[in-house]
Amino acid sequence: MGPLPRTLELFYDVLSPYSWLGFEVLCRYKNIWNINLQLRPSLIAGIMKDRNQPPALLPRKAQYLRNDVRLLGQHVQIPVQFPKDFFSVILEKGSLSAMRFLTAVSMEHPEMLEKVSRELWMRVWSRDEDISEPQSILAAAEKAGMSTEQARGLLEKISTPNVKNKLKETTEAACKYGAFGLPITVAHLDGQTHMLFGSDRMELLAHLLGEKWMGPVPPAINARL
Repeated sequence: MGPLPRTLELFYDVLSPYSWLGFEVLCRYKNIWNINLQLRPSLIAGIMKDRNQPPALLPRKAQYLRNDVRLLGQHVQIPVQFPKDFFSVILEKGSLSAMRFLTAVSMEHPEMLEKVSRELWMRVWSRDEDISEPQSILAAAEKAGMSTEQARGLLEKISTPNVKNKLKETTEAACKYGAFGLPITVAHLDGQTHMLFGSDRMELLAHLLGEKWMGPVPPAINARL
């Protein structure tokens, strides 16, 4: 019997394209490395409001982010594109309903969390589709393989105290780990906790884990893409 898997927590928000990049890389490695990957839907607005000005509000940073995300998408082999009305998507519509829905999924159907999260990212960061309206969230859930009945049942719960409090607790947990944005990956190793910010710390994560880093698309995955 080999060593027990090490626990990794990924705190993310579907409003963050860097969260998508980190999410896909960790999902690719979860069956290669000896890890137990735990997905933690969080609210980036709750982290950023008292810690940092969103980089996209600064013109030169905004232009850099567009190019950076495009190039990283090609490198990681994810079809990411900036929404045409970026500021409306980020600042006006936000992701509160989507992240509450993912919180409800994590509470009641955790086996669907990866797929539903991915479909919400695909909507907003690949096809420039809405993720704030109920019908948009339902469409993502159904495309991920959830039944209409299941999805509607979860959608009815996103305004309940249980779901609201769970999302708030997860976001606060990210802040306690030191988050000033998303994504963050938290590795629990030998009684110590390591917080890594961003989607570009995977090589360092591999070092901490004592695992082999084979790039963002490891050979076993590359053969299927």
